[in-house]
Amino acid sequence: MIGDLLAGLGATPLAAALRASLYAYPLVNAAHILSLAALFGSILALDLRLLGVAKALPVQPLAVLLPRVAAGGLAMAVLTGALLFLVQPVDYAANRFFLAKIGLVAIGTAHAVLVRRSRGWQVVRSPLGIVTRGLRLSALASLLIWTAAIVCGRFIGFE
Repeated sequence: MIGDLLAGLGATPLAAALRASLYAYPLVNAAHILSLAALFGSILALDLRLLGVAKALPVQPLAVLLPRVAAGGLAMAVLTGALLFLVQPVDYAANRFFLAKIGLVAIGTAHAVLVRRSRGWQVVRSPLGIVTRGLRLSALASLLIWTAAIVCGRFIGFE
């Protein structure tokens, strides 16, 4: 049943067009890489600041701007990733690194949503810009989750 659904996705006109075009797949792949750079670059900068790196930089403006950049990067990564998935859905669905990457992206996204709802996040976004211990631990967890997602993504092609 799921195999039929996946095969059907791979047989759609959009999937066929991505496979047939000389430029479409490489351009979508490049857009995926750029969106990952926006996503992870903003997460890395914010999480490192929350962990105490570059203390001369005020944390409050970073805490306002960088999550927006990360959200835009995530939205583009999901869109471009879905297009890349269409090219080989049966193969990707059977790839343990792909499945791990998707799981880690879901965990990282849920973690970010929960952190943004926390009291520590409200404090860091206030004019005081105080980074709580819990927020520092969350930043470390975030870095580990998103780094693991990227590593799994790189291993997809090697399974």
